[in-house]
Amino acid sequence: MRFPSVLSVVVVLLLLELLSACKHDALFDAAVPGPTDTLPGDPPNTGGLCDPDTVYFQSQILPLLISRCTEPGCHGAASAEKGVVLDSYFKVTTTLKNITSTDPDKNELLEVILHDNPNRRMPQTPRPPLNSAEIQLIQTWIAQGAKNNGCNANFAGCDSTSFTWSAFVQPLIQTQCQGCHSGSAPQGGINLGSYAAVKAQVTNGKLYASVTRSFAYMPKGGNRLDDCTIKRLKTWIDAGAPEN
Repeated sequence: MRFPSVLSVVVVLLLLELLSACKHDALFDAAVPGPTDTLPGDPPNTGGLCDPDTVYFQSQILPLLISRCTEPGCHGAASAEKGVVLDSYFKVTTTLKNITSTDPDKNELLEVILHDNPNRRMPQTPRPPLNSAEIQLIQTWIAQGAKNNGCNANFAGCDSTSFTWSAFVQPLIQTQCQGCHSGSAPQGGINLGSYAAVKAQVTNGKLYASVTRSFAYMPKGGNRLDDCTIKRLKTWIDAGAPEN
């Protein structure tokens, strides 16, 4: 009776190990989305307590990009102008070049938002350019590594007792709404570029109604505002929507 040689046994064992490894890799590749792939509909307030010195993609950068850059004809999934889509972390990091670079000559996002030529700058006219605070937010996020990070502003619970226009409502409107509802050609003819304009939409009931609908809600194309944010907004509205 002949026994297999030592070399044959070694070859068989190596083949079995290789097959096992391939099978494992295939299973791993099928696990999508991965932990760094945010998609439209992911909750904006996830993670631990927010660090005031950190810029978070999910709750700050993504809403800004969706509001400012993904309207019809631009960089939403339907239009994908020039192959660039800005509605998720995965798309931002795969359709833009060198997103982690702090050099505006290399980082495609920084290049277009900082461009001196209004015909090449994004957002394009007649949409207003990003303001200095929005640009600084993006630059800080990139300088911190352009991470797919998030935090929970309500980690310690939802405090809806006192919120002001300047500290809460105005930043919320700027981040979530003014990308579509500002400038010389605001969507739907609704311009939320000033306190007076926002107050008018509060008075006619449209602002609160638009953010509380179960479908076709605002911000369009973004995540629905979380319950605590809506509760805070309602507190401000019920107090008379003061410019405080």
